[in-house]
Amino acid sequence: MMDIDDLLQEVSAHAVPQETRDLQELTRCWVAERAAPELLEWPEELMGRVLERIRRQIDIIEEATGSMDASTNFKLIIIQTELERFKFLVRSFLRARLKKIDAHPHHILSLLPAQPSLLSGTEHAYLTNHQALLANHYHASFLSQFPVPLQKLDDTTGGVSMVERPDENAAVFVRALREVEEVFVEGTERRFRMARGDVWVVRWRAVKGLVRAGMVEVI
Repeated sequence: MMDIDDLLQEVSAHAVPQETRDLQELTRCWVAERAAPELLEWPEELMGRVLERIRRQIDIIEEATGSMDASTNFKLIIIQTELERFKFLVRSFLRARLKKIDAHPHHILSLLPAQPSLLSGTEHAYLTNHQALLANHYHASFLSQFPVPLQKLDDTTGGVSMVERPDENAAVFVRALREVEEVFVEGTERRFRMARGDVWVVRWRAVKGLVRAGMVEVI
């Protein structure tokens, strides 16, 4: 059952225009992606709305450019300003994701069967094509001279893994969006409770499941 805070939040959310809610959500996704050590899930619906809005605004600007009407030019300035704000957030958000894709390609590929929504279609194509090009380049440059068992780029045998993984022990700042009864920090005896609105600095390993469940957010 929803408490009074949840009800008030839902009512106030519906009172805010969709464009404003999308900008707020995009900003939160951008902050979280830049702060989290691991690639977060691709926000399919949000990015669909944001990219469509950017396309509409570009069309409006192109159609109205050159108008001598002062009021129209003033509106164009406002639209252009909002457009640039959205474009900055989208570019920075995508760069943060591409940086992680480049840093941990084999790790991300291993996650895709269980998390197919982790990447957008374009990101998936970039990852697979980029890895194919690198594999061909490495094979032509030096791997072909090694024995076949030593040519794999994602080898995990012998107790040594060649797969680069994100640092799950990295510290992140998180805010509880709802009450969390218990958070357990693996490798320690520490267990604690998070009340709604609490801000903690904690290892990513301890809260990544809560982030994916929408119970806490990275700030």
